[in-house]
Amino acid sequence: MKSTLLTGFLFLQFFCSCSNSQDNAGEGSWAESDVDAARTFIRLALDGKYDKARKYMIQDSVNNQYLDLFERNYQLRMDPEDKRGYHESSINIHDIRQLDDSTTVVNYSNSFKKLNDSLKVVRVSDQWLIDLKYSFSPTNTVQ
Repeated sequence: MKSTLLTGFLFLQFFCSCSNSQDNAGEGSWAESDVDAARTFIRLALDGKYDKARKYMIQDSVNNQYLDLFERNYQLRMDPEDKRGYHESSINIHDIRQLDDSTTVVNYSNSFKKLNDSLKVVRVSDQWLIDLKYSFSPTNTVQ
């Protein structure tokens, strides 16, 4: 359990420090591409806007639990300096792997924590959505 929470917290730190877009990211528009969806999702999480980030995520119980954990850590455990650091950070995309026409893995870090992480983006119908389960798989292989 401790390992899962630590992993979740570390992912939150990566996740929360990876974007540099407008404060109203994700408001009133939808992601036009896989990378756009990843950037928007990360930016919203970095800014603590988890209610809006949730709209860019595949809705299942596991993904919702991960995002709930990130939100609780952000609200209850993160100090104001770290929140500011994440808010002011930018996303650094290192690699984009298109696995097929509906699945992409984005490898990124952020300018605040500078730790690499990966995020899986999946096209569901006509929308690109984030699947957080990929980020927590033991080997980061596509599921």
